[in-house]
Amino acid sequence: MKKNPQTNTHKEFVFQKKNYLFMFIGLAFIVLGFILMSGGGSDDPNVFNPDIFNFRRIRLAPTLVLIGFGIEAYAILLNPNKKKEN
Repeated sequence: MKKNPQTNTHKEFVFQKKNYLFMFIGLAFIVLGFILMSGGGSDDPNVFNPDIFNFRRIRLAPTLVLIGFGIEAYAILLNPNKKKEN
């Protein structure tokens, strides 16, 4: 079969620049949240380190991860072609 040179095979990406921007922002929130969750262990297994239950690891880091997932969902559902109505 021969291809017709007159057919326009213009391919577009599913997402556009604005979608990818929000995806990278959401990914940054998720990575930051996991980095803040890490650490706090003890070198000696017989010694308890209460630092594992501080505000940063229990409240802040999981909140940042959830916010990141919310931004990712927004980035996927965002339609950059939609025009604003004033």
